[in-house]
Amino acid sequence: MSAVDPTSDRPVFRQIADWLRQQIVDGALPKGAKLPSESELVQRFSTTRTTARQALGVLKGEGLIVSEHGRGAFVRQPPPVRRLAQDRFSRRQRKQGRGAFLAETETSGFEADVEVLHVGSDKASAEIAARLGLKQAARVLVRSRRYFADGHPVEVATSYIPWSLAAGTAMMKENPGPGGIYARLEEAGHRLGRFTEEVAARMPTPEEARQLRLQGGVPVFVLVRTAFDTAGTAVEVCDTIMAADRFILDYELPAR
Repeated sequence: MSAVDPTSDRPVFRQIADWLRQQIVDGALPKGAKLPSESELVQRFSTTRTTARQALGVLKGEGLIVSEHGRGAFVRQPPPVRRLAQDRFSRRQRKQGRGAFLAETETSGFEADVEVLHVGSDKASAEIAARLGLKQAARVLVRSRRYFADGHPVEVATSYIPWSLAAGTAMMKENPGPGGIYARLEEAGHRLGRFTEEVAARMPTPEEARQLRLQGGVPVFVLVRTAFDTAGTAVEVCDTIMAADRFILDYELPAR
């Protein structure tokens, strides 16, 4: 295709977007490949730079491509981190002193890093209080972190722990020690029994897009996890915002 179809009733930028999309689907433009520049599209389709930019904007909005200032547009890379739900909270990992995210990034071949955004006490919202079985506005320890894979932010996680469990423990420190807060909870006598997770998808808020450096059109996963001890008491709620293009959610479920 060297020119647009003059008989088509579709706008020219849509025709260009369709052609580029087909190139990606067919593998002619593989993951990570650089797309033709605006100038190349102008020449190939005998059109204007504005029209070429509109076509690239369509693919960017669909989450198929990313643009880098001064470098051009590229086919989006595959998700970097495989989140293994069946193994990430195993006691084996905690005994080895490894957090779940560290284990997952190592398995996926990436270097992990974590930035502590906030550690302090606050009043629980109505939702968090209900999930923890606390009275509304009860005091909780709040721990917010941003996680990186090979230097790229991939998720922001905020944990809420009943103050009665957290006060005076290492959980109040930026670094709670080997195995993280779950290891500290078990040391305090709250042996973990089960976890529940709820996963939803939506578009990010402006602040979430900034924190995760998201391209336009990229949604986020909202994953809310509640940890229970063997007595059935909720000991933590973790609200995690994940860049949807940077994760594969891997679940293994028993057949009963």
